[in-house]
Amino acid sequence: MEKRHLGHTGLRVSRLGLGTMTWGRDTDEQEAAEQLKEFAEAGGTLVDTADVYADGGAEYLISRLTDSLIPRSELVIATKAGSVPDSDRRFDTSRGQLLTALDASLRRLGTDYVDLWQVHAFDPGTPAEETLHALDLAVASGRARYAGVSNYSGWQLAKAATWQRCGTGRVPLAATQMEYSLLQRGIEREVLPAARDAGLGLLASSPLGRGVLTGKYRHGVPPDSRGASPYLSGFVQPYLGERSRRIVDAVATAADGLASSPLAVALAWVRDRPGVTSTIVGARSAAQLRASLSVEALTLPDEIRGALDDISAPVRRYPDQDWNEL
Repeated sequence: MEKRHLGHTGLRVSRLGLGTMTWGRDTDEQEAAEQLKEFAEAGGTLVDTADVYADGGAEYLISRLTDSLIPRSELVIATKAGSVPDSDRRFDTSRGQLLTALDASLRRLGTDYVDLWQVHAFDPGTPAEETLHALDLAVASGRARYAGVSNYSGWQLAKAATWQRCGTGRVPLAATQMEYSLLQRGIEREVLPAARDAGLGLLASSPLGRGVLTGKYRHGVPPDSRGASPYLSGFVQPYLGERSRRIVDAVATAADGLASSPLAVALAWVRDRPGVTSTIVGARSAAQLRASLSVEALTLPDEIRGALDDISAPVRRYPDQDWNEL
């Protein structure tokens, strides 16, 4: 699998990453082991997780598998911190909370460092400089090799990236992780331009439109799908409208013309977008993961890429970058 540099850093990661959001909850240890083995054998290195996935269960599973299946040195492990189980405050990125969360993640992961540590989301209740100082301390102490953020808006990302570059002893941000797919191109308005300008790599999550771009929901909600899951049905529902149906139909038509699958077409589109370093794929089974990994053999023709660009193009309203509508 092709490797790419993460932003303006020396860290190289596989251009497909393995997501673990369901590990420890919907994906048991045996299934996770099969997925990790398939991923590593295909040349994949980037494993993405977070301290809140299965309440820490995903990190714990990674620890068990790196002990017994794949050497830690062969993986690039990325985790996140900042989400908290508080009904009054979804995110707490205060310095104390973040560093405590990092220590807990390291214990669960069974390692003394993570390759990439990310702030899970912007916290308006904490000064930005305090949040970012936690990243500096994590890297300076060796507990994290590189630092990044996730789910930051354009101005939040630009402010954070600039702050980290304008003082001695601060660690430049390496990456930002955001949802990106043919069904969700909102980051193109401001976030992606900000990331590219600041030299950050983009880790694209939910590249299959939360599973909708595979075409599995074209004729209803399959009983074994995320859309039918009590945990994830609300995650899928926003992408089941008429606009989404038109885009999914276009992806299916392109797949037929290429003798490929809608999954591969949608994934290849995101993987090769300007600014994308790695595309994070999650799967319920090793078979599903193999289907995603097969996209390495696919490059979309310019004509098909252009047609998909057109049918999924987001409206850019003033004052978005390149706005075309008032």
